Amino acid sequence: MQQTKELNALFTLIDDPDQEVYTTVSDKIVEFGKGIIPNLENLWENTLSESIQERIELLIHRLHYTDLTNDLIEWRDSAYHDLLFGALLVAKYQYPDLHSTPVLQEIEKIRRNVWLELNSFLTPLEQANVLSSILYNYYNLKGVEVNYNNPDDFFIQKVVETKKGNAISNGIIYQVMCDLLDINAKIINIPKQVIIAFYHSDYDAANHKGHPQEKIHFYVDAVNGHAYSHNDIEAYFKRVSVPSIPSYYKPISHKRTIQIMLEEVSKCFTLPSNQYKQTELLALADLLDN
Repeated sequence: MQQTKELNALFTLIDDPDQEVYTTVSDKIVEFGKGIIPNLENLWENTLSESIQERIELLIHRLHYTDLTNDLIEWRDSAYHDLLFGALLVAKYQYPDLHSTPVLQEIEKIRRNVWLELNSFLTPLEQANVLSSILYNYYNLKGVEVNYNNPDDFFIQKVVETKKGNAISNGIIYQVMCDLLDINAKIINIPKQVIIAFYHSDYDAANHKGHPQEKIHFYVDAVNGHAYSHNDIEAYFKRVSVPSIPSYYKPISHKRTIQIMLEEVSKCFTLPSNQYKQTELLALADLLDN
C-alpha cells in the first residue's frame, strides 16, 4: 500500500498522549486492512521511541487479529470443518506469517507412510498399531505434559517441527491421520483426556440410537499411541469419581476440538502484559459456539 496524505497524517498522531485521540487514530488505521502492515513496519523501523514502537506493534497485532477472526468465521461457516486447517488458524494467532505448506507436506509424508502399510484385511486394532507405530516410533512424535508456560506445544507447525506436542496437539495430528486414511476413529469427550475411540465401520453418530460405547472397539491415548480397553476407560472413570455417561463416548466435532484448543491456549497468557491475548483467544473460541 502506498503512502497517502491521510496515512501520513494518521501516523503523526500515533504518539498522541490523549487516549481518545489515539483510539480514534488507531481505529482509522485498522480500517485500512492488513495491506497497511508494511507501512507500519517501515514506521516501526524508523522510530526511536519504544512507546511508539509498542503502539505500532499493537496496531499490527490488531490487523492480524481482525484478519484471523474473519478466516475463523469463514472456517466455522464452511460445509466441512477441516481439522488441520482449523489447527493452523489457531497457530496463526501467535505466528501470523505462518506458511502452511511445510506442515501440509510433512503431514502428507506421514499419511503416505501409514497408507503403504495398511490393507483391507487388517483389523481395526492392527490399523491402530500401524498408525501409532509410524507416528510415535518411526516419526518419533513425543507426548509431553500440558505446560501453559510453553504455548508452542499447542501450535501444530511447532509440533511438526520439533516432533513434540501435548495431548491436544498430538490428538489433532492423530485425528487428521484417521480422517485422511478413512479410519472411523474420533476424539471423544473423556474428561481431562484426549482419547481416540475406534468405532465400528458402520457407526454414524448422527443416526445411532443406542449407547455409543456399544460401537467402540477400543481406545487410543493421543499422547503416546497406547491402546486402551473398555475396562481401562471404566477404571479411569472410577478413579476420578466421574459417572460414565453416554455423551462421553460420542465423537467431538472438529469445530469443538478447535474451540477446546483455543480455550487451552488462552491459559498460556495470564500475565498483565499479555492478558489481552487470553481475552482475544477466548473471543475466538466463543465464535465457534453452536
